[in-house]
Amino acid sequence: MTGADALLPLRSRLRSLRTAGFGADPAGERMERIRRSPNFADGVFQNPVGARTRPSASTLELAKVYFRKEERRRRAPAGPVPLHATTLTDLAEPPATGLRLTWMGHSSVLAEIDGRRVLFDPVWGERCSPFSFAGPKRLHPVPLPLASLGPLDAVVISHDHYDHLDMPTIRALAGTRTAFAAPLGVGAHLERWGVPADRVHELDWNDTVKIAGLALTATPARHFCGRGLRNQQHTLWASWVVTGPEHRIYHSGDTGYFEGFKDIGAEHGPFDATMIQIGAYSEYWPDIHMTPAEGIQAHLDLQGGPSAGPSSGPMLPIHWGTFNLAPHPWSEPAEGTVKAAADTGARLALPRPGEPFEPSARALPSAPWWRAVAGGPAVGRTGGGMPAAPGRKVDSGRIAGTGEPETAPAV
Repeated sequence: MTGADALLPLRSRLRSLRTAGFGADPAGERMERIRRSPNFADGVFQNPVGARTRPSASTLELAKVYFRKEERRRRAPAGPVPLHATTLTDLAEPPATGLRLTWMGHSSVLAEIDGRRVLFDPVWGERCSPFSFAGPKRLHPVPLPLASLGPLDAVVISHDHYDHLDMPTIRALAGTRTAFAAPLGVGAHLERWGVPADRVHELDWNDTVKIAGLALTATPARHFCGRGLRNQQHTLWASWVVTGPEHRIYHSGDTGYFEGFKDIGAEHGPFDATMIQIGAYSEYWPDIHMTPAEGIQAHLDLQGGPSAGPSSGPMLPIHWGTFNLAPHPWSEPAEGTVKAAADTGARLALPRPGEPFEPSARALPSAPWWRAVAGGPAVGRTGGGMPAAPGRKVDSGRIAGTGEPETAPAV
């Protein structure tokens, strides 16, 4: 028996562990298109600039950080997260200005733009995990049932990690006539979960698709991908620009800070609003998630630099508050963003989950609602500064099933 033959039973057993929640690997013509991508080299998708995707600490070290009792308490809200109470009623009226955003929690945002409706990274499931019994659990209810959202023109997926691509949500949307826009390779997951192939648009960076009169463009991001036990890096990650006849918006997906934000802003901006990741950062993985200060800098880059200031479209902080995915205190991303914005003059929108707002309105949601349920004073980094890069460089790697950097097991 050859070495390859000996591996076959192991491969078969690994495949048997891949329940539907893991999705599907790209194959056939989809894989050939991936190989032709200028962003695919040495068998994997590459970042626009170098990035460490594995933490700079051992699993044991990270476990000690995660399970310290006092810090663990601060990583969750001390009481029920206050949700906006009248989301459904508010959405029944069209936006007066033609643009309205509703943050549903984490990175899920409903954008009503020029008479069309786009849903970014919808996650309505209870856990961001391939399993219903394990993995990071939702810290607050979804503000609105998925069925109550009504018709959607497009669903946009930034990448295939579990906190951005949720099988139960996709299956619920598969029965609608909604079109899907996703980075290269992600269509394999969507099709496995019942989305017809003719409703799936897979884009490489800087590709654009027209849907319902909107231009959706996949733009670069600095992150990684993977849902399975092998994580082959065969699906792309992206940020997104959506342009309508009158408005344009930007959604960062997950990304570390890089100079490419300036290029995206120069080509597609300035924006009527940006949605920027400001949570789940750590000094242990500084290249793949932004701190609040980096998020504000990215927003300014996208809007044309520091001179954008108060006159530019606002930033909506996303990727925080809904799931516990990093060692920082639960409320630290919000506090760090408020501080960083004050230092630069950037405009912020700080809605409660489910609270619609129109970015051009004179008064934006600004109350620090999270303070009422914060689990105590923030400890460690405030998130206000750029983290120092750890000294030890390691290669890519993740815990299977979480879609996030390898950390202590989710509890």
